[in-house]
Amino acid sequence: MRKALLLLLASLLLYPVMAQRPGSSIDVSAYIYELELNDLNNQINGKATVNAVFLQESSVLQLDLISAGKEGKGMTVSGVTAGNKALSFTHLRDTLRIALESPVKKGDSISVVIRYSGVPADGLIIGRNKFGHRGFFSDNWPNRARNWIPCNDHPADKAGVEFIITAPDHYQVVANGVQLEETSLPDKKKLTHYKETVPLPTKIMVIGAADFAVQYAGDVNCIPVYSWIYPENKDKGFYDYALAKDILAYFIDLVGPYAYRKLANVQSTTMFGGMENASTIFYSENSVTGNRKCEGLIAHEIAHQWFGNMATEADWSHIWLSEGFATYMTILYFERTHSQDTAMDMRLKDRKAVITFSKKYNEPVVDNTQTDYLQLLNANSYQKGGWVLHMLRKQIGDSAFLRGVRSYYAQYAGKNAVTEDLQRVMEKASGRNLSRFFKQWLYTAGHPQLDIRWQYDADKKYITGTVLQLQPTAFEFPLDLSWTEEGEQSPTVIALRVKEAKTSFSFPVKGLPVDFKVDPGVNLLFEGTVKTGK
Repeated sequence: MRKALLLLLASLLLYPVMAQRPGSSIDVSAYIYELELNDLNNQINGKATVNAVFLQESSVLQLDLISAGKEGKGMTVSGVTAGNKALSFTHLRDTLRIALESPVKKGDSISVVIRYSGVPADGLIIGRNKFGHRGFFSDNWPNRARNWIPCNDHPADKAGVEFIITAPDHYQVVANGVQLEETSLPDKKKLTHYKETVPLPTKIMVIGAADFAVQYAGDVNCIPVYSWIYPENKDKGFYDYALAKDILAYFIDLVGPYAYRKLANVQSTTMFGGMENASTIFYSENSVTGNRKCEGLIAHEIAHQWFGNMATEADWSHIWLSEGFATYMTILYFERTHSQDTAMDMRLKDRKAVITFSKKYNEPVVDNTQTDYLQLLNANSYQKGGWVLHMLRKQIGDSAFLRGVRSYYAQYAGKNAVTEDLQRVMEKASGRNLSRFFKQWLYTAGHPQLDIRWQYDADKKYITGTVLQLQPTAFEFPLDLSWTEEGEQSPTVIALRVKEAKTSFSFPVKGLPVDFKVDPGVNLLFEGTVKTGK
């Protein structure tokens, strides 16, 4: 596995990291952020080196950076240089526009240095944790990195990143990548330098500076795994987060090599339950309980290291490729490490969440209408996305599904994908046309709403009935029906192919059927009623 990991990392260096952001004229290849933090106030002083390639002719380099506002928050740029030459710029309406010395052609590259300072309005969360200690935790998702670092703030533009942090020496600093340096400085300050060479979207670039207890949990295929915990509950945190080691091993075996050179699991003040920052996952501070209730959360965030971090959605409307995958990979982990019944219970809970959500927001999973990207963190993206993958697995079979998952990751690791890309990969893996499957489950709002009626004809010894689809557009799907015949020990399970608004069925039986069930294995996303009699 070490050899496989080295081959993957080597291949990443060859990936063309092309920006696909609509209208973007640049592809950033690398960022270097030199930041100074302090305990006197919330102002940060920054120096950003941005290396970019132009995708079209231009006379301007444009980056995202929140401007200073009336409330005293936001960033103020004091100067921009390229080489030894100062460049003119404007910084208005949260956009930094840097005038180039002369127009550039497609394929030309540039390196600029931006000096700036200010109090972050968001993105870098500065404040006290649950124990009253001050800390700094970045929280970039979905496009909040621009609050504290100048960048091309879109998931389609991936770049290497370095963080060089100067902070009071009582802080321990964690960030993406490998720590290259930690040096004591005068005036009770300390410099910490991290570097990540694997290209990342800005949403998963991260720093954390706080008082930590740090534990080395062990290696997985030569990848060191660490737990970064508040000192006050380090024993509970070390116990809880140690789960990460076996979870990491599971996903390496299931999907493919882990792309980064460490895995740090960090207790933090993130606004989310967990945030999948590359190689440096942030968990909410209340995730530490000492009873490992966070197992599902840890599995979800580690699964993101493959899906969302390395294979990244090209645009926000395809976020289910991140969240749906992480949701279902977590269920697969519990299916393998706990039981089939546990996985069934998880799917049942997720199905209820999808049905409830659909009552108030009836849009497809691939949702191009939503511009408030935080609102995409919903049951469509998570639970329904996970359900789509489970139904796809059931439709094409376990072998083809796993082959498709591995192939999808291998093709898009270090790159960006849209839903159509996954469809093509899965069609190749299964040898099937999946157009209707993807159209109905991902591009059509809603799910099957069924009125199921059945009866037993004792004279003819038949079960007969109908399945009515009540939603506007008829779906096509297999519907499992089961019953136990009188005198039999094991149930009979029949897969009924449903594809019209009304489907009738008739099955011979040997005796009186009892315990009639619809979808006994919890393999279909639907809601409905089941009635007996005419």
